[in-house]
Amino acid sequence: MSAKDIFKTMATALAVAFVVYSCKGSLSEAEKLDLIKTPIQVVEDMFFVQTENGILKTRVEAPRLEVYEQDSLSFDLFPQGVHFFGYAEDGSVETTIVSGKARHDKRIGGKDKELWSVFDHVVIRNVLKQETMETDTLYWDQEAKEIWTNCYVRMSSPSGHMQGYGMRSDEMARNAILLKPFDNEFIIDNDSTN
Repeated sequence: MSAKDIFKTMATALAVAFVVYSCKGSLSEAEKLDLIKTPIQVVEDMFFVQTENGILKTRVEAPRLEVYEQDSLSFDLFPQGVHFFGYAEDGSVETTIVSGKARHDKRIGGKDKELWSVFDHVVIRNVLKQETMETDTLYWDQEAKEIWTNCYVRMSSPSGHMQGYGMRSDEMARNAILLKPFDNEFIIDNDSTN
């Protein structure tokens, strides 16, 4: 082995030792990270469009998206709120859902199962029917194509107001049913007693 080869080998060993030593401090900092609380990806000003056979179905907008991946869980957080827009067959906006925060679970307990949870002053509006619902928490199962809550709900439409606990509907809020209504007010359009 020549002196040049010995020098190269020593230089390489010294460089490796330097990298290992200099990274040692960083590794202890990395070991302090709680991966459950640390997103693997952050997206600012997120905009997402879903189509089916070339027809616009859903649009989602959010100021911030945080992606979390763990062994048995996979979810997205929207800590600054989210806006959903559901489209009718003719391309017009039929339903909007706005909330202060949201979570999209993609894997629950190791199983691939999607569920949206939106919370913090949730407003659901069916634009075509001019109906609005307000609640604190709403769940959306895209596979079952339904939305529901067990929380207090206030519903408003041109024909009156309803309130109660619990609501179920299709995902476009076309046929919302209040499960435990109380103290409701309606406007009577046609009175057959006159």
